[in-house]
Amino acid sequence: MADYEDVRYEVSDGIATITMDRPDVYNAFTRETVLELNDAVRTARDDDGVYAVVLTGAGDGFCAGADTTEMPDWDRQSPEEYGAFLWLIQQLVANLRGMATPSIAAVNGPAIGAGCDFALACDLRVTGPEGIMREGFVNVGLVPGDGGAWLLPRLIGESKAREYLLTGRDIDPEEAVDIGLAVETADDAVAAARDLAIEIRDKPATAVRRTNALVDPEMGFDEYCRLAAEYQWECVTDPEHKEAVAAFNEGREPAFDREYGD
Repeated sequence: MADYEDVRYEVSDGIATITMDRPDVYNAFTRETVLELNDAVRTARDDDGVYAVVLTGAGDGFCAGADTTEMPDWDRQSPEEYGAFLWLIQQLVANLRGMATPSIAAVNGPAIGAGCDFALACDLRVTGPEGIMREGFVNVGLVPGDGGAWLLPRLIGESKAREYLLTGRDIDPEEAVDIGLAVETADDAVAAARDLAIEIRDKPATAVRRTNALVDPEMGFDEYCRLAAEYQWECVTDPEHKEAVAAFNEGREPAFDREYGD
């Protein structure tokens, strides 16, 4: 377990759980929180013994966005100072999106503003009964500076995304499932997200990571075909592919040669 102040990082059975741990403020973040989150995501990304990542919040919230009580008056900062802080948040979104290891947001409570963007940046989302998502920037006279107006249209389509972005409305858990933003809603979002992570973990790891990397709406088809051929050959020569085919032919579950890092 990494030694952080605002974040818990734990690895169990090949799954890394990153928990934003400021429950008294619904996991609203400070600059230090974002630094720790970036480090935790990079740690999971670089660990070959991690096969899936679950991102969640402690207590009753996922993440309420920036903790404004811990920040200086933003309008007294220089544009460079403000931009530097925003860049740290944008890097977290970029690190989550750029990670080949699949990530799942367990939205156990409200995910507001940048907290919503953290959930959107993950590959998959599971919501709890109180797991509303709200961009909400327009409600306080701001734009989605952390990626929301880029992420949401790619996940649910431009027209529906504009509705949420321009009104600041909540996306409740059931609607998140209906519009394809969440996989499911469950009484225990973290447990459901972990079950999904286990399902993914138990597939051939190279195929999972390379498939995840190929899901890129910005990639042209020619580039996709080039990468797919490269990745397919990597999979063909991977021992886990051979074991998966053998298990399929023999009517059994595959037994991969792995040691899960704890």
